[in-house]
Formats: sequence, structure tokens, C-alpha cells
Amino acid sequence: MKLAKSRGQNTVEYLMMLAVIVGVILVVGRMFKPQVSNVFNKVMQMVTDAANTVGGA
Repeated sequence: MKLAKSRGQNTVEYLMMLAVIVGVILVVGRMFKPQVSNVFNKVMQMVTDAANTVGGA
């Protein structure tokens, strides 16, 4: 009986740690979303400029 209780407790602890990790990832993702979007837009502009240069447009 004690083994089953300990096993359940470990499962709950792992689920709580997973919830905290997911929460941190979501918060960090929201914080850095504008920066990631800006970097993506800059890279896309560089690619477009390079393609236009090569294409002679």
C-alpha cells in the first residue's frame, strides 16, 4: 500500500513540475514574441532583397 501511495505522489510531483515548466515556456514565449517577429521580418527582407539583386529586378 505504501508503494502505491509513493508512486502516486511521485506522479503528482512530476505533473506539477511539468505544469511549471510549460507555464514558464509560455510566459517567455509571450515576452519574446515581438523580438522574434522582428528578426523574422528582417531575415525575410534580406532574403527578398538578395533575390531581387540576383534576379535583376
